[in-house]
Amino acid sequence: MAAETVTSTERLRRARFAIAAVFCVHGAVTGSFATRIPWIQEHAGVSAGQLGLALAFPALGASLAMPLAGAVSHRFGARTALRGLLTLWTLALILPSLAPGIWGLCGALLVYGATAGMSDVAMNALGVETETRLGKSIMSSLHGMWSVGALLGSAAGTVAAHLGGDARIHHLSAALILTALGLVFCQGVLDVRSTPDEEPPPRFSLPPKSALIIGAIGFCGVFAEGASLDWSAVYLRDELGSSAGLAAASTTAFALTMAVARLVGDRVVDRFGAVRTVRTGGAVATLGGLMVVLAPHAAVAMAGFGLIGLGIAVVVPLAFAAAGHSGPNPSQAIAGVATITYTSGLIAPSAIGGIADATSLVVSFGLVTLLAFGLVLGAGVLRTGGRETEPAAPVPAKSAGPVG
Repeated sequence: MAAETVTSTERLRRARFAIAAVFCVHGAVTGSFATRIPWIQEHAGVSAGQLGLALAFPALGASLAMPLAGAVSHRFGARTALRGLLTLWTLALILPSLAPGIWGLCGALLVYGATAGMSDVAMNALGVETETRLGKSIMSSLHGMWSVGALLGSAAGTVAAHLGGDARIHHLSAALILTALGLVFCQGVLDVRSTPDEEPPPRFSLPPKSALIIGAIGFCGVFAEGASLDWSAVYLRDELGSSAGLAAASTTAFALTMAVARLVGDRVVDRFGAVRTVRTGGAVATLGGLMVVLAPHAAVAMAGFGLIGLGIAVVVPLAFAAAGHSGPNPSQAIAGVATITYTSGLIAPSAIGGIADATSLVVSFGLVTLLAFGLVLGAGVLRTGGRETEPAAPVPAKSAGPVG
């Protein structure tokens, strides 16, 4: 029995590292794409307005396709489903740089977003399952690894762009490397399979009520994230007269703050629970928002953006974890929360811009501050995740189900 428990524990540790590496690969695709958007715009011959339209299609594709992830996992098993969906996502990186014109670009980004969303749901569902079997929080660090992957992909893309490289060659090379890495890492994740008498989830269905409630918390966090990432540099430049270099540094600092906070966030969650962590994080983010809105000079605003990043860093990981524990169908609940958060990420930048045009960026970040305070008020819904007390003991090998 002791040997069996040791073997099971070691398998779970390997599964944790494997799913963390999968998150990193997923993030690297996003980072690789984002840095070459200017090249793609020029190659496709689209205006700024047309590009804005095209960039709405990834979220549209993700929202339409994410509910399918549960059915795919039910039919093929979690490991096989993740392997296939992640491969589709890494290879989809090739499409945007090949797109001819606005409608070709829209179609390519629709497929890009659909594969992103389905693989996102599959890996988060496996992350929740791995967390449950380990009996301790890991979702924050998993999303931290996604941020690390995005930073690595962005760094490689920045080098390629600086050297004047063709994005078609860059993305083909990146896609092949990331596909190979993804296939290797997927081999180590949990192999969770449905029981023969388990009803398959519907291909398309409305998110369960629990997902809508939890998704509202995710909405607040992602809105603040998207607004800060896309508008922090503009805020420092236009509202506080900062130089272009200092303004850009605020965005980088915000992203790094979030990545670091997510990597260390699991220890905080295990000690204080999801509700207290998010409630405290919401208070920190609210303070950061007030500092941004009231900032007399750039240093105060940069510190404020840093506090926003620190405060909201674990919101989305904990929302996914709570959704995965909220009912009998984790994939369906996670897909519901993911759809809401994707929607929030889509509308945040344009909403901030629209409010700024009508009033000012200060007013726009007043809204961000209010949404951050919403985390303080609504954190209690994350009790659904069942991580408010001491972590449960790891599931013994005999009752854990298939573990690859």
